[in-house]
Amino acid sequence: MAEVKWIKITTDIFNDEKIQLIESMPDSDTIIVIWFKLLSLAGKSNNGGLVMISDKVPYTNDMLSTLFRRKKLTIELALLTFEQFGMIERLDNDAILISNWDKHQNIEGMDKIKLQNKQRQQRYRDSKKICLSTKKKEKDKELDIKNKSKRESVTNTLCNVTDIIAYLNKKLGTRYKPSSDKNKKLINVRCKEGFVLTDFYKVIDTKYNEWFKTDMAKFLRPETLFGNKFEGYLNQIETKKGYGNKVSYADL
Repeated sequence: MAEVKWIKITTDIFNDEKIQLIESMPDSDTIIVIWFKLLSLAGKSNNGGLVMISDKVPYTNDMLSTLFRRKKLTIELALLTFEQFGMIERLDNDAILISNWDKHQNIEGMDKIKLQNKQRQQRYRDSKKICLSTKKKEKDKELDIKNKSKRESVTNTLCNVTDIIAYLNKKLGTRYKPSSDKNKKLINVRCKEGFVLTDFYKVIDTKYNEWFKTDMAKFLRPETLFGNKFEGYLNQIETKKGYGNKVSYADL
């Protein structure tokens, strides 16, 4: 638990009969100082009045002698006096427990400390959540950019618009532009469906051999060849009439 920086000492403490009885004893001043030091140590431990180094390790008389800078014999006398007067209790593990600890504890101060600790922990958790959330968003954004770049790279490799339009122009003797938004959109839609460069070449060859020098020749154009019927054109049985330019994707 968090260390308490102060304990409560009432102004009439020296009117307490136990303190008055101690004042009548030899070494009374030293014993009273030890009492205040013991209260301070209990406040530092902040464990319900237990005077402990940790949850499992109590202070020994030798330790208290060192910490309080008093002789071990004086420490033993003081502790025996406190125990006889009911000011402390000795537990089974030899730990010291301050009796009626609430009387010596600054309740308002403790509540304030607990509230401050709770608020500090909440701020830390909130800050950590924000930090983790920000890092995750940045990582996801970075991953999205990499994936998009990768997809675009794969798409460009498998479905190069310039190569497809160039092949169509060479086959038909036309001048379609690869920079045309309409042509790029048609080809990219098919690419996203999983079709690759050679699929476009094959459709061009198939429909060229079927339609060239027929009434259907006017449909040898990107919007028809690369439209919604693309898959059907790709899978139809190819006929070879030998018309037009002798260009085949197999020769590329």
